[in-house]
Amino acid sequence: MTLPLGPGGSPLAGVPGIRVAEATADQVPQIVALLADDLLGREREAGAAARYDEAFAAIDADPSEHLLVLLDTDDAVVGTLQLGFVRSLSRGGALRAQIEAVRVSAALRGRGVGRAFFQWVIGVARGEGAVLLQLTSDLQRAGAIHFYESLGFVHSHAGLKMPLTPA
Repeated sequence: MTLPLGPGGSPLAGVPGIRVAEATADQVPQIVALLADDLLGREREAGAAARYDEAFAAIDADPSEHLLVLLDTDDAVVGTLQLGFVRSLSRGGALRAQIEAVRVSAALRGRGVGRAFFQWVIGVARGEGAVLLQLTSDLQRAGAIHFYESLGFVHSHAGLKMPLTPA
């Protein structure tokens, strides 16, 4: 799936100086730093750099997965999320869009950047023909959950997870 991005990214509507782009390998350290920039993230993002590089390579090679970044005028990564598309037999063979690993720089929160990013992503998902846009958020992230609800996301399913240790 090809996203509507121009060379160097596309301006983020309503947010001067910020643009959306597909992430590049050299941006992985900035993305990981963003993901680690809170209490939960610090615990989760303590992995080795090589693992992140392998994950980026797999995401980048998969045409149904898009690691997106928000870039400021200095090309610094100030936001990120992963947008994936999953074809399902349920819902009549529907295409679903899945959002993962959302983060906006703490300095930009509350300024409409996240809302504009999500509006862009919602438009992309609709444009690709997705009938459902889904995400999960840790229950400890009450502010994030409130933000997602303000965008129209609803609690419709119970999310269950099982941590697995490598065999």
